[in-house]
Amino acid sequence: MRDHSLQGKICLVTGSTAGMGKVTARELASRGATVVLVSRHRAKGEATQAEIKQATGSEQVDLLVADLSVLQEVRRLAEAFQQKYGHVHLLVNNAGGTYRSRTVTAEGLEATLAFNYLAPFLLTKLLLGTMKASAPARIINVSSMAHSRTMAFDNLQGEKRYTAMGSYGQAKLALIIFTYELARRLEGTGVTVNVLHPGLVASHPVGLQA
Repeated sequence: MRDHSLQGKICLVTGSTAGMGKVTARELASRGATVVLVSRHRAKGEATQAEIKQATGSEQVDLLVADLSVLQEVRRLAEAFQQKYGHVHLLVNNAGGTYRSRTVTAEGLEATLAFNYLAPFLLTKLLLGTMKASAPARIINVSSMAHSRTMAFDNLQGEKRYTAMGSYGQAKLALIIFTYELARRLEGTGVTVNVLHPGLVASHPVGLQA
C-alpha cells in the first residue's frame, strides 16, 4: 500500500537534482507530498523531475530553475513559488558546494558565502511569512561538521586569504548560527527549524567548477 502520510503537504527542496537532495525529494514524493525541485539547469532539473515521477508514481513533482549563488535569482525563485503555491510546509535548504578558487558573483559577493549561506538565509526570510501561515511547518538547513569554529569577520568574503574549504566551513558555521537564532525567534509560531550534519554519504563529491 502506498504511503500517503504527507498528502497535501508542499515541500521545497534545493539542490534536489543529485545526491541527498534528490533522495530527499524522491522520498517526500513517495509519501504523497507535493515536491518542488530547485535546479540551476533546466535540462537536469527536468530529467530529475521525470525520474522521480516514474519512481514514485506521483505527478505532484514540480520544478523551478534558479542559480542560488545569485541573490536576485533567489528572490525570483521565492516569488515564482509563492505565485503558484499558497502554502509551504517544509523547506529543505540542501544546496551547497565549493569553488576551487575565489569566485565573485555578478552581484559582487564571494560565491561560496553566497551559495552556502546567503541564499538559504534569504530564501528562508522570503518564505517565512508563508510558512507561519502554513504551520505546522519545518525548515531543515543542511550544514556540515566541516564548519569552522570561529567567524573571521575581517575576511568574510575571502579577500585577504581564500581556501575552498575555509570559505565553505565559515559559510556552514554561519548557517548553524542562523539556525539557532531563528529557532529562538520562532518559538511558539508552529514553525520549527533544525540544522544537521548528514554524515558521510555516498553521493556526488561536493564541488563546483570555478
